[in-house]
Parts: sequence; C-alpha cells; structure tokens
Amino acid sequence: MKDKITALYCRLSNDDDLQGESNSITNQKAMLLDYAKKNGFHNTEFYVDDGWSGTNFDRPDFQSMVRDMENRKIGTVITKDLSRLGRDYLITGQYIEMIFPDHDVRYIAINDNVDTQKSENDMMVFRNVFNDFYARDTSKKIKAVFKAKGMSGKPLSPIAPYGYKKSEHDKDQWVIDEETAPVVKKIFRLCIEGYGPMKIANILTDEKILRPTAYNELRSTGQITCEKPYRWNCKSVVGILERQEYLGKIVNFKTRQKSYKCHKTLTNPVEDRMIFENAHEPIISQQDFDVVQEIRKNRRRKQKTNQINPFSGIVYCADCGKLMYICRHSKEGKSTEHFKCGSYSYDSKVCSAHYIRTVVL
Repeated sequence: MKDKITALYCRLSNDDDLQGESNSITNQKAMLLDYAKKNGFHNTEFYVDDGWSGTNFDRPDFQSMVRDMENRKIGTVITKDLSRLGRDYLITGQYIEMIFPDHDVRYIAINDNVDTQKSENDMMVFRNVFNDFYARDTSKKIKAVFKAKGMSGKPLSPIAPYGYKKSEHDKDQWVIDEETAPVVKKIFRLCIEGYGPMKIANILTDEKILRPTAYNELRSTGQITCEKPYRWNCKSVVGILERQEYLGKIVNFKTRQKSYKCHKTLTNPVEDRMIFENAHEPIISQQDFDVVQEIRKNRRRKQKTNQINPFSGIVYCADCGKLMYICRHSKEGKSTEHFKCGSYSYDSKVCSAHYIRTVVL
C-alpha cells in the first residue's frame, strides 16, 4: 500500500492545554513522523484539528480525512493515542471497529499500543470508555466554573454587546463604547418613530455603518475580512432592540447545550435566567425600552401612503379596552388622521363613536 496515504492525525482541544506541552500539535507531529519513518510508512500526510473537542466529530481536517478514506486514498491512520481520534467511546469504537475496516484502513494508536492489523486490542474498549469519562468529567468541571461565574453577576458572554466594550482595568466589566453607543440609541429612536426592523437595517446600510460582526472583527484584529461589512439585516436589529443589557443589566444563562456530546444550543426559558441590575452604565432608558417592547408586540403594516404610523397597534379604547384602528383621508391630509374605536366599527351598540387624532397623540 505504498501508493496510498499514511494519514498522521493530530488533535488539540482547549482542555488539553492543561496537560502541558506533551499534547501540543508540534509534539504530536514529531512523534507521528518519527514513528512513520522508523516503521516504514511512506507517503505521509498530516491532518490537524487545533482547538477542537474530542466529542465533536465534525472537525474540518477529520472530515477531510474521512472523505479521502472513502475515496480509497488512505491506507493507514496513525494517532498519538486513542483520545486524539475522539473521546466519544461509541463513535470512536464505530470508526475503529467498523468504518476503518470497511475501507481497508489500518489504524494505529502509538501510546495505547493499538494496531488493528494485530489482535492484541482487548483493552482498547476500556481505554475508549475512560477517554469518554474524561470528557464527561471535564464538561462537569467547566459547567461548574461557568455556573459559579454566572451566579456571581459576571457576564458569561466572551464579547461585549454592540454598544459596549470591555474595560481596560476589568475584563468582566463593560463600559460604553462611544463609537457604537449612538448607533444603538438611533436604532431605538427609529423604532419608536415607527420604523420596522427591516427599514432600520436599510437605513443603517445606506449610511454605511459597520454591522456588529464587522465592527468586532475590526476592533479585535485591526482588519475586516467578512463580506458586505455595511450590510445590516433584520435579525441584527431585532437582537439589539430586545437586549436588556442596554438597560445596565447582566443577563446570564440565556442558552444551554443538551449535553457535552450534543453541542446544539437551546434557549433557556426566562425563569431560568439570572438578571443582575445596575451592572454597568445604561445606554437606553427604561421608558424607551418599554415603549419599544410594546411596539414590537404588534405587527404594523404600511398605509397606502407608504408610511407607518408610530402609534399603530398600541392605541386602545379607554371605555371598552379594544384596539383602535387608524383612519386617514388621502385628500384631506395628515391633519385629519385619527384612530377610532374598533368595537364601535364592528357593533355600534358595544361602544360609542369616539376617536382621537394622531396630532393630539
């Protein structure tokens, strides 16, 4: 099989940094290359996943190696030990016992004395279970640290929200970013004036204001690599309009993951979140925030004049409590625009024929 690739696979996660230099990518490469030369393996090629957990098998280079294996390009896969291949004993065992043999691939784990071409692999199953247990135990410890930090009122988010930046004196403290805070205020003001999220996004795009992703990239790396850095979208605007952090609050435990193996992110219910008041200086007043949330509850559509009334969907009759509907005569102008009781329009016996003009509101 000299014409086939000898895949030298290396993996390093953030947790492995705690074990020192022995698991470093440099050390793994040197060990694998030395083993390949001494044992007559030719046509070697490195596949490296740096910063990837062993419970995640969607690693870029690992998947690249699997594709090459499926195309019959690889004859042997060598790793430093079984944990480099993965820390999920079910999936790791499936690759070693079923997938590799099905594609005529020999697997070798140097430090664990595993070689699928030989029969002395009785302890391999137990080693995979211990590797899985290590990942489970590490996950518990990390969760405990995050929970303690979150319960203490420190922000769990590694990045400050758009409009804030991390303090130079305390990385767990947010201070107002004078460059982006005015943009946040503008977004809230436009919403109160009657503009929807999509319209606000178009205004910010036309004014060539950097969207949050592009701005954070520029601030952290000094350059912008993302496409369309000025192209705002509706989701970004809605995310800003709904963030309680702009009131000076810290909101922790917004999301969670199902388990240390399933990395799908789930949204926590409101009652499971921790909210800490007066954690930093607010950008938006409580009154403006409440008005925006009330406006966001009601979907509003444009009138025939291609305008949106800022009070549409939030005016209720003082007598019957029903929603009041907007009326406007195109010929008579904006001064006659008014809201009338919806109950009276439906049944004149339920309520009286009263209205209020927009200019009065």
